[in-house]
Amino acid sequence: MAKSKSSLSTKIGTYGLPALAVGLFALFSFLLPNTYPTSSNLRAILSNQSIPALLALGAMIPIVTAKFDLSMGYTLGLSHIVVMYLLVNSTLPWVFICLIAILGSAVVGLVNGLLVEFAQIDSFIATLGTGSVLYAFSGWITHGGRIVPPLKGLPHGFTNLMNAKFLGLPIGAFYIIALVFILVIVLEYLPAGRGLYVIGSNPRAAELIGIPKRRYVVLAFVSASSITGFAGCLLAAQQQIGNPSIGAEYLLPAFVGALLGSTTIRLGRANALGTLVAVAILAIGVSGIQQLGAEFWATPLFNGLTLLAAVGLAGYSARRRLKTGAEASRKSMQASTPENQ
Repeated sequence: MAKSKSSLSTKIGTYGLPALAVGLFALFSFLLPNTYPTSSNLRAILSNQSIPALLALGAMIPIVTAKFDLSMGYTLGLSHIVVMYLLVNSTLPWVFICLIAILGSAVVGLVNGLLVEFAQIDSFIATLGTGSVLYAFSGWITHGGRIVPPLKGLPHGFTNLMNAKFLGLPIGAFYIIALVFILVIVLEYLPAGRGLYVIGSNPRAAELIGIPKRRYVVLAFVSASSITGFAGCLLAAQQQIGNPSIGAEYLLPAFVGALLGSTTIRLGRANALGTLVAVAILAIGVSGIQQLGAEFWATPLFNGLTLLAAVGLAGYSARRRLKTGAEASRKSMQASTPENQ
């Protein structure tokens, strides 16, 4: 009976969020039959949520190691500012400009990783500090104003980074699919990914078995910032204007997706597929709320409440996983005692 209850609880935890996503889509389709369950709305959701999804997947990587990167929103903002500034004020090819933005973002991740692992500063404090510095750089480059492209516009190839379609769907959807595929392979099947999970669950044990903890954590921050830099290029291609105040509002949805994703697929562990499901829930919910004509504050309210729920569920899932593991170990030890043999 207890085993059956545990199995049911595990299934609910594993498949609850995908079922919730389907349920939310069905609910909004019922409430908005003429606008919500349409191909145009699906394409709009995929296009609008591709950048938040990339950020959520990026935020997930340090979370695997039990660290947090609060500078991601500001890295995104500075990255898109650098791209717009160079597109408007230089003759460099747009591909080279995007590489500069991505490499610059990777340097930010390197600094974050060094501050956390070598200077031993808490990841919350370290990344919040670097984020503030990045925000200052954005203001310095733009002098507090916006970067407006010339009348001829931006290079067509650059704007197609977000405007292009493939198989009838926005190209942004395929960036997400590609990144999820890469993260699943790395985290689930390669030694480096398993090492990251060991670091997140037991840093001391990771060091004892020879996992280079410091190097892996630094690489986690570099990977997250590099993804954010790429997202900044996409943001510039989407907005086609440089706004120094943009970026910070992307941080909350990214962490909601990453934390909520740890409550499904791989219970209690941040994972790429779970993050994708969580982002889908956010996208479905936000789109439905907006189409119902809710006030502007409804979206941050939805994100904030979902974050609280995500943190609570993530903590519960982690505790449950530890409890299940402890019970399994105890039963194994009891079964191996001489009196049970």
